[in-house]
Amino acid sequence: MSVEINNDFGQIDISNDVIAQIAGGAAIECYGIVGMASKHQIRDGLTDILRKENFTKGVIIRQEGQDLHIDMYIIVSYGTKISEVAYQVQSKVKYTVNKTLGMSVKSVNIFVQGVRVMNV
Repeated sequence: MSVEINNDFGQIDISNDVIAQIAGGAAIECYGIVGMASKHQIRDGLTDILRKENFTKGVIIRQEGQDLHIDMYIIVSYGTKISEVAYQVQSKVKYTVNKTLGMSVKSVNIFVQGVRVMNV
């Protein structure tokens, strides 16, 4: 599935995988994020942290009209305030997707799939 943008020159199709890569890349730059997790942890591996090429398993993109809805499955660092980390991820993803694609993001839903102790 893809997101369609129409302009004066024609039509642009952007794959949901591309949007998931952009959103996942923005999310892991935030303080307190250990990594992305799979939506289906039991099927894909309970303890696996997704690498960059697998962000699409942890990011779900839905389009309603011109608005995007993004569901993200993350793993946070132990000792961080989860609500603050989630808010920072929402803000960063919304800003990055809007700046990169020029599309408005209606919602960024965060699902915390685990807490990990970071190695210092």
